[in-house]
Amino acid sequence: MHIVLLASVKYIVTLPYAMIIGLEYKYAILSVLAGGIGGFLFFYYLTKPLVRGLDWLHPRACAMVPNTFKQRFKTFCQRNKPIKKARHFTRKNRFIVRVKKSYGFWGIIIATPVILTIPIGAFLANKYYGKRKRIVPYMIVSIVGWAAVLSGIVHLFPKVFF
Repeated sequence: MHIVLLASVKYIVTLPYAMIIGLEYKYAILSVLAGGIGGFLFFYYLTKPLVRGLDWLHPRACAMVPNTFKQRFKTFCQRNKPIKKARHFTRKNRFIVRVKKSYGFWGIIIATPVILTIPIGAFLANKYYGKRKRIVPYMIVSIVGWAAVLSGIVHLFPKVFF
């Protein structure tokens, strides 16, 4: 059970971990796949109601803050008010725009199981590409594909894991 939970959060380390602790290969693969796919579906469909709930709760929480704390939490309670500033492009902003334009949808799909974690990838996919119809099947194919790649690595280097 802990293999499934680990795969739903940190996918890349789960198959080697399952092999190291002595789980039989077919059960390890099934656990990793179930955890990865189940974790993505859970976080993907949890993201939108969670963000809506936080957006609904934010003004109510600011209204309940006592006046003595309003000075300390001033920036938190004023975040929804539009502030007109001239745009200032920094290195970080340019990098984010370049990555989003270069990799975008397919970058999130391919990088989620390996570089990003499943919850972060599900959040980004839902936030930026939630209106696309085939995001969930593409992500499932990516998770299965990375399981095949990791399985191949385990078979190529068996002495490391056994």
